[in-house]
Formats: sequence, C-alpha cells, structure tokens
Amino acid sequence: MKFNVLLYEPIHEEGMRILQERCRVILADSVEEPRLLERVGEIDGIIIRAKGAVTRRIMEAAPRLKVVGRHGVGLDNVDLKAAAEMGIRVVYTPQANAQSVAEHFTALVLALAKRLFPAHRALCSGRFQYRYEVRTVELQGKILGVLGFGRIGQATARICKRGFGMEVLYYDVVQYPELEEELGVQRVELSALFREADVISINLPLLPETRGLVNAELIRTMKPSGLLINMARGPIWREVDVVRALREGWIAGAAADVFEEEPPSVDNPLLRLENFIGTPHMAAHSEEAMVRMSMVAKDILAVLEGKEPEFPVPFSLYPPGCSARGAGDEGSKV
Repeated sequence: MKFNVLLYEPIHEEGMRILQERCRVILADSVEEPRLLERVGEIDGIIIRAKGAVTRRIMEAAPRLKVVGRHGVGLDNVDLKAAAEMGIRVVYTPQANAQSVAEHFTALVLALAKRLFPAHRALCSGRFQYRYEVRTVELQGKILGVLGFGRIGQATARICKRGFGMEVLYYDVVQYPELEEELGVQRVELSALFREADVISINLPLLPETRGLVNAELIRTMKPSGLLINMARGPIWREVDVVRALREGWIAGAAADVFEEEPPSVDNPLLRLENFIGTPHMAAHSEEAMVRMSMVAKDILAVLEGKEPEFPVPFSLYPPGCSARGAGDEGSKV
C-alpha cells in the first residue's frame, strides 16, 4: 500500500525521490484553506514550507492524517495544539538551515557596514567620488547581540566571534552554559542587549509573546551607530517603528529577510530607505540547506510506517496547556 502525501510546495528532488519510492505524492494547486479542505480527505501525511498553514480545520478534514512535516524550522503555520490533541505527529528539520541563515545574516551585516549597495549605485551612476563621501565601519571588536540563541543564533555567533573577533551577547529564555564557555558569549537581559550591542540579529520564533517584541521603546535604546537585522519572522519587529528609527536616525541601518506581510508591497516604506536592505525570505535557500530540509521526507515515512522519527517537534515547543498525545519528547530545541 502506498501512502498519500500532500506537498504544499515542491521540495528538493532528493527528498522527492525518497517520498516517491513509498508514497503517492500530491502537489497542492493552492495553499488556500478552502481548496486544501477539498484535497485532504485521503491524505496520510502533509509537508508544509513557508506558504499556507496546517490548521485545525484541515486536520479535522483529514481522518487518515498521521503526520505533518515542516520543511524548515518555524512552526507558526502549524496548529501544534490541534495536532497534539488529535494524536498527529509533527516533525521538522531543526538542523537543516542554521548555517545558511547565519551566512545570509553575515552578508547583510557586511553590506550595511561597508555600504555596498549605495556604493554600487554610486559607481553605476558615474559617481566614483563616492569613495570620498562615505565612511564604513569594521566589525572587528564590535558587540553582536543575538536575540534568540537557538541553532541559527549559535551559528551566527560562531561566525561573528571566530571570523570577526566580535564580542557576543545573547538573550534567550534558555541559558547555554556550555556554549558560554566554548565561545565566550554572555547571556544578558533584553534591555541590556539592545543598549550594549552594535549589531543585533533577531532569531526568535514567532510566538504570542514575541509578536511585536522589537518596538520603538527597545529600538530607541540602541546606539545611533547600531544595525538591526531580522532573520526570523516579520511580525517580531514592528515595521512602522523600524521605518521611523531609520528615518529619524535612531539607528544607522537595518536589514531583513522577512516581512510583516509577505510578499511585501512594493510600496512598503522600508523598501524606499537608503539605510535598509531586504531580501525575499531566501536565507535558508542554499542548495545544501534545501537538500537537508527535504529530508523531512524520511521522518514522514518513519511515522507512516510506525517508526519513531528522528526529529519530532519536542513537547517544549508546544503551546502551554495542550494535550501531548502528538508531541515529541524533550529532545532538541530550535
């Protein structure tokens, strides 16, 4: 018997090959909930990427559904509470994209610090004298603040600590004493991180308590020379406050791979600012990371065949107070 697995979006061919050996793979023609509700009646597994959501209604409409696989790390588009209550396993790829996203952060911070985009535009317009009009900054010896010290935050800290000699501060609800010793990083309170850091990388998961966390009040405490970069989810910072901070010179620059509304409107005021750099939610899209994320297929098959998956979402990441029937153990954290 072949299992029916629904893909919200295509995945790398290596993961596809694994699925196609044992499953009938169905690619959704729409990720809108009404259309998905029509397609899930005989679905045994779902793989979701960034688009759409696996909602309670979709799970209730899929009586055969045993497992949801998140191609990536963020879990904000999967109703974990409903999955746990209905005994549906949720698996993900927590180790797949950390290096790719950390390297993307490095590219963005270097582009801001070295004024690469304005320099390129000046050169293309014949303004070679721009070299006399601008001063860039070095990262050597600066302070990196990592907001959310999971795998991506840790990879970012390693690159900046070992590659640029940056001092690293981090804020997280979890303390990492082994990494503090290994990397010489220091855990601080949120207010201290924003006050002391020269560069801040936002790496938090999107949760009710993190939505809108980075706001005008916090940004105002940053150094005027500070750089703020969102590598996590758009709603974690308030875009209107970031726009104001950049326009009024509270900070020197900002960058993001994510936006409150995706895709962002071409009229989004962030995209009009000289001291902002944006990319279209592509930080995890290296060839290597795409292969690794597609390996969620292995855990989809494991659950469907009655085996234990390698990367179940741990119970610590489920909402408080929900039933744990579909949850993983206290394994790896994001």
